[in-house]
Parts: sequence; C-alpha cells; structure tokens
Amino acid sequence: MSEIMTIGEPIVTFASKEPDVSLADALDFQKIMGGAELNVAIGAKRLGHSVDYISQVGQEPLGDYVIKTIKHHHVGTDYITRVPDYWTAFQLKDLVTHGDPEIHNYRRGSAAAHLTPEVIDQIDLTGVKAAHMSGIFPAISATAEATFRALLARLEERDILTTFDPNLRLSLWPDRRKMATTLNELAGHATIVLPGVEEGKLLMGSDDPEKIADFYLQGARTQVVIVKVGPAGAYVKRANGESYLVNGFKVAKVVDTVGAGDGFALGVITALLEKKTLRSAVMRGNAVGAMQVQTFGDNDGYPTPEKLRAFYQTEGVTED
Repeated sequence: MSEIMTIGEPIVTFASKEPDVSLADALDFQKIMGGAELNVAIGAKRLGHSVDYISQVGQEPLGDYVIKTIKHHHVGTDYITRVPDYWTAFQLKDLVTHGDPEIHNYRRGSAAAHLTPEVIDQIDLTGVKAAHMSGIFPAISATAEATFRALLARLEERDILTTFDPNLRLSLWPDRRKMATTLNELAGHATIVLPGVEEGKLLMGSDDPEKIADFYLQGARTQVVIVKVGPAGAYVKRANGESYLVNGFKVAKVVDTVGAGDGFALGVITALLEKKTLRSAVMRGNAVGAMQVQTFGDNDGYPTPEKLRAFYQTEGVTED
C-alpha cells in the first residue's frame, strides 16, 4: 500500500496552443491530463513518495488515456474502476499570455460522479500515512459527496494525517451557501486545512489570514491551518496559538497559475512525511507552487528532488 492516498476526478484537458485566441476560434489543441487531486498525486510521486489514486472513468478512449497516463506517472491505479455507461470528464482550456485561462468543463454526469461509497469499503488503508482531500470531488454529485464522506470517515477512524484544500469550483455547486456550508463542515474532519485568502472571503466572510485560520481551527480534528496569501507566501497557525508567515518566492514571469495550489499541497504533505518541520513543509509548498506557475500544463512544473534542491540552492534556502 502507498504512503499517500487521494480521491478525485481526472480531467482530460484539450488545451489550446494558440495564444490569446478564443476557444471558439482556436483549432490547434493538445491533449493533457489534469485534475487537482491527481496533480497532487503526480507531484508527490515525482518527489519520491508512493501514491494511490481513487477514481472512476469510462470504458472509452478518454478512460484508456487516463489509465495509461496515470501509470506513466507511476501513480497507483488499483482503485480506479471503469464503467461502460458513463464518460470520462474533459475540459477545453485557452492559452493566454496574461491572467488566468478560460476553462469550460464537460463533467456533469461523468463516470467519477457515479463512484459509490461501496468502493471505499474495499480500500486497504494499511500503510497509508497521509491523505489529500479536495473540495472539488464532493461538488460533482451527491453520490460523489457520499463517497468522499465515507473515505473521510475511514481516515478519521484510523487517525491518518489528512489535508483538505477547499479548491472552490463555483460552477459545480447549486449555490454559494450550499458550497460554504458543505466545505466548512468537511474541513473540520481534516488535520490540516489549506484555504486561500480569496476562498476565505467566499467561505467564511473574511480575507484576513488570522481570522480564516481561527475559523477553521474550530474544527474538531483540525490541528493546523495554512492560509495561502499569494506571492507573499503562507500564514500558518496551530491549534496551540502559534502563528507565523512563511515568505513566498519571487517569480520573474507567471506563465500559468493552474496547479499552483495543488503544488503547494503536495509540497507540504511530502515534507511532513519526510519529518521536516512544519515551517519547512510550508516553504516547500511555496517553492513547488512558484515552480509550477512558471510552466504551462497542470503539473509540468512539479520538481524531482534534484530540481527542488537546485531551486533551493538558487534561492539560498535550506529545509529543516
């Protein structure tokens, strides 16, 4: 069994290769694979940690592509089921030279949205040291939410280190109230909560990092809240009241912001599994996020251990 486990929906992305051309007019696309939780899995494996990914895809070409690509990244596929009646989710993404890209999702009623809680009963958690959970999967359907909760309950029962990233996708929720109520409740079952300041405004009404941290530290199981504050870095607060800011890294040019938050999460998780201090784990999260925004693709910037060490050497920092 792997060290790390996560659950999510893989997204096959048809990404435009034509800069600043609308999706309606673009004709040249490349096929890549993404999905927030899968990004974390791929990045954690790249840093030398074993990972299993729980999901469901269709028995069609996109499903074939997903399985093949995940195996290429050496992420475990034992818990990816396949069904003939539903399709694998996909999206269209434009290419921009400034700002965030436009993305159109085609995922309603997908195979992953029909993944049932019964699947969770078959999962072997022996040896799992950490699990990463995201607010995206419970948003795609009521069935997915029930499955998400079933896994969360098993993780909590075994007291497995669990990180939770709200990862807001407004278009997947019926309304903001349902989104906030559900995600805030789910966050309380995680050991570490990873909100961003903009997410704080939508979920609990403030963009003040300390207020956001105090809000999520009310969770029964939550021990640490790490609030991402953009280029400035991340604000950390523990349940014992200790708090501090871990500075971010300057980036000469942001190419694409997709995958930065997932990079942050995998940086934190892998460093903690390597027995680094919490401060160093957050620094690694900042580093992986900074490396990712300088590349195209959802996870192309995630480093190997060698590339991470080279980045630290350039920046003049070391992990504790």
